[in-house]
Amino acid sequence: MSQGDFVRRLQQPGSGVYTTASGWQKVHLDFLLFLLLAVLTAFGLFVLYSASGGSEFYVKRQAMWVAIGFVAMFITAQISPRLLARWALLPWLGGVFLLVAVIFFGTGAKGAQRWLDLGGFRFQPSEVLKIAVPLMLASYLGNRHLPPRFAHVVSALALILIPAGLVIIQPDLGTSILVAASGFFVLFLAGLPKRYLAIAATGIAVAVPMMWFYLMRDYQKQRILTLLDPQSDKLGAGWNIMQSTTAIGSGGLHGKGWMQGTQSQLDFLPESHTDFIIAVLAEEFGLMGVLLLLLLYLLVIGRGIVIGLTAQSNFGRLLAGSIILTFSIYVFVNMAMVSGILPVVGVPLPLMSYGGTSIVTLMLGFGMLMAISTEKKRGV
Repeated sequence: MSQGDFVRRLQQPGSGVYTTASGWQKVHLDFLLFLLLAVLTAFGLFVLYSASGGSEFYVKRQAMWVAIGFVAMFITAQISPRLLARWALLPWLGGVFLLVAVIFFGTGAKGAQRWLDLGGFRFQPSEVLKIAVPLMLASYLGNRHLPPRFAHVVSALALILIPAGLVIIQPDLGTSILVAASGFFVLFLAGLPKRYLAIAATGIAVAVPMMWFYLMRDYQKQRILTLLDPQSDKLGAGWNIMQSTTAIGSGGLHGKGWMQGTQSQLDFLPESHTDFIIAVLAEEFGLMGVLLLLLLYLLVIGRGIVIGLTAQSNFGRLLAGSIILTFSIYVFVNMAMVSGILPVVGVPLPLMSYGGTSIVTLMLGFGMLMAISTEKKRGV
């Protein structure tokens, strides 16, 4: 990549002349997005300390992953979107290879085999595909006629379904759906014809009962049944959601105070530092704390939408749109499952829940957003 490939330029109002960028754009960072991410991750560490029962181990380890994530974001932001598009196949192939490796060499927990251990370093390869799939789809469709033709749609579906299918095998139905969604968002933003959307909707309607009888395992079926009637198994499958909704409701408007939550501090709330961390936030900071978090998320999403709308290429628009839509889905699914609207599927709350792979993957995506946001044409 030559030096001129990725020089950021700003247009002088009314002149049509572009000048070299300065400040934050010189280091290829979007100041507003960077600030929002810094506030979100700091807030996450603050809540995590309480959610983990005052454990310095969890907070220090998460802080380490946050630091690694910001470094990864900075490095990724330096890569030209053109270069990202050119080499998009490598992360996709690498992610698929790691998913295959999980089948043979992965480590398990709670009946699922989803992780790889390399020299004491444990990570979840399926998280990588949440970025690799939309990157690959945006690269594939970005240089082709839009809306995509039938042959291109079929090829795109193969690029989506291969990794999604490998994730289902682990088994991890929730993550596989999110991986597939990240790719489908690219197809949707590429202008997928309505007839294809109608076919997809029909296919999903037909596949759901087949999934229930032939694909879903007993514990997955139980999660859905528990969603419909949590009271049916108060001390078993319904325990998580009942304790979560109790914690959320007991927080009221202003909450009980930091580290004063009874459900989390007395260990009634399971997985309080991971999937159910927002229940801790709601109990200790009340509705006002949740609204503050939602505002931060909405600002990040809004900034991402602006970046997508102002991107300089089809690849940039497709990738930025998919990244921010996928981020939005993560937020919605976690909050919905914790509040009893959706089944519990093990989706962490972005930038808040404990987990290193998730943090680094998200930051890689935001690094790509920043690369797209600071790329300017020399002139048109």
